[in-house]
Amino acid sequence: MADVVFTNVRILDGTGQNPYTGSVLVRGNRIRQVGRSSAPIAPGGATVIDGAGATLMPGMCEAHTHFSWNDAATLSAIQTMPLEEHVLWCAKVARRYLQAGFTSCVGAACAKPRLDVVIRNAINAGQIPGPRYLAASQEITVLGGLGDETLPHLPFPEFSFGVNISGPEEMRKAVRMFLKYGVDSVKLNLSGDNFTPDSPSETTWMMDEEVEAAMREVRIRGKRGIAHARSSDSVKQALRHGIDLIYHASFVDDEAIDMLEAAKDRVFVAPGIAILYAMLHEAEPYGITRAMAVDMGYETEWEAACVSLSKMHKRGIRVLPGGDYGFAFTPHCQNARDLEFFVKYLGFTPMEAIRSTTLYGGQIMMKPDELGVIKDGYLADMLLVDGDPLANLSILRDPKRILAVMKDGEFAKAPEIASQRGWERAA
Repeated sequence: MADVVFTNVRILDGTGQNPYTGSVLVRGNRIRQVGRSSAPIAPGGATVIDGAGATLMPGMCEAHTHFSWNDAATLSAIQTMPLEEHVLWCAKVARRYLQAGFTSCVGAACAKPRLDVVIRNAINAGQIPGPRYLAASQEITVLGGLGDETLPHLPFPEFSFGVNISGPEEMRKAVRMFLKYGVDSVKLNLSGDNFTPDSPSETTWMMDEEVEAAMREVRIRGKRGIAHARSSDSVKQALRHGIDLIYHASFVDDEAIDMLEAAKDRVFVAPGIAILYAMLHEAEPYGITRAMAVDMGYETEWEAACVSLSKMHKRGIRVLPGGDYGFAFTPHCQNARDLEFFVKYLGFTPMEAIRSTTLYGGQIMMKPDELGVIKDGYLADMLLVDGDPLANLSILRDPKRILAVMKDGEFAKAPEIASQRGWERAA
């Protein structure tokens, strides 16, 4: 691959320091040199991209990804998509995420047993375009809990939305199955969810013995345990058993906050607050009025989550954007809206919000010394953005403002040759 030089760009490097004008040289799949002046770095034969003052920043990370959520309004409607079409859907969505600026994604559960693994493998093999991806299992749940959506009328009834277990031995069998398939992480639904009225968010469903059995298998194989945990008790349960990534954490008491702070160098929280907001304000076209959402408990959870997550942020717990995009009321590729919510409702500064999807993104992808920062030697995953995200975070969800996307030193979305914007492609 020829060298690529970004010159005349405003570098927002992901560390939290103020942006600066400079140039960046990419050689192969890595950042070779970052220059802190307007003087270009231009080795012979390089492709030179004159950014005309655009912002160059690290690629974003979506920490709670569901490629297989197919813009339906219910869990069962997601599941009824036939397997073959579902694979094609996931491939299409993966490409869209990459072009939207998400160069890394953490799988948070798939709708059929091997969907995430197949898509990850296809991306890694170069068969389809997509972000760096950590593949998840289906959701493992208990009868009556979130994910208990068995649909016996399907041609393959074993493809339930989640995998139901009862007791440690059934848990062990389910986890071993997913580890055999090659997942990077195993998802446990520890708490309920207001989406399923018979198991609301503040309830906790799994026994400690079941969680312990799962995490023993996960640790043996060097994989990661991840958890749906909205209730305070489920957050504590996740922490007691060494789960590294906690989704939601809407309701946390003082003990849970203290436990999260004590584990802050290990644990990540990806709350997915967009779906709470959407259920209250944007779901009426899909049959859920605000009054219905309030009756389901979403207003109570929204208020609790804003308080809980603000406390976590103040204590230095790593809170990352992403979650539950892919429903009808939370469409794919609007994921960067979480950054705006972090600022508006959780007390983040715009710089802290950017850091949560860049610096923390590299950490949650388990490449803290290679991803998430524009720095010499790091992997060349970067975005060229028309405008200043620190002044207006919403530009990060406007496709027209994402001028270029580079992953692993190659353009997933190449900058247009347009003289009025100042682009220059030189041999």
